[in-house]
Amino acid sequence: MSESSRDAVLARIRQGLAAGPASMPTRPDFTTPVHPPLANADPVVAFAESFQRVGGEFYYCESLPHLAAQLAGFQKRQQVGVPFVWEPEMQALLYKAGVAFRADETEFIEKADLGLTSCEALVARTGSVLVSAATASGRRLSIYPDQHLVLARPSQVVAEIGDALRLMQSRYGAQMPSMVSLTSGPSRTADIEKTLVLGAHGPRRIALFLLEEEE
Repeated sequence: MSESSRDAVLARIRQGLAAGPASMPTRPDFTTPVHPPLANADPVVAFAESFQRVGGEFYYCESLPHLAAQLAGFQKRQQVGVPFVWEPEMQALLYKAGVAFRADETEFIEKADLGLTSCEALVARTGSVLVSAATASGRRLSIYPDQHLVLARPSQVVAEIGDALRLMQSRYGAQMPSMVSLTSGPSRTADIEKTLVLGAHGPRRIALFLLEEEE
């Protein structure tokens, strides 16, 4: 380093020391919410908007006959057969609605076009569906089929991901499921040449049927 450069560096150091220590940054207000309010005051509507924004298909069902009609319309449009359904409570509900389904795992690998599962919670902020391995659907039915259908109730909608995780903690305590997954839209990737590919690591389509609460 030349003498002139050395003098210039030392001069800047002396100038900085003479100015005194830098002021401390303003202390953040930790009581302020991290996120702004939801776009819609109704969390169910907010979820529906977020879910569709990330690529999901949303179907509102006001009754069991309406659910049967919505499912039949979906199957006809997508040209798929009956869904695999492994959860006993859901099987009973679909039987009551007159909806055909596959209750066992016969030919699951060969014909897993459609899987229908329940969920743990629906997150309005991100449009995510929280599923776990705690149900009879296990790990496979929400991952392996080409198309994933979810049957849920309005009471399962929560505002934030944190609310969904706290709900899981209160529900299962120390016995948490072996798998908990937040699904936000269909499986997709653009790793190769920035070309978007659906269904790369899971279902290429996710559809949610929101069935009104029973009176």
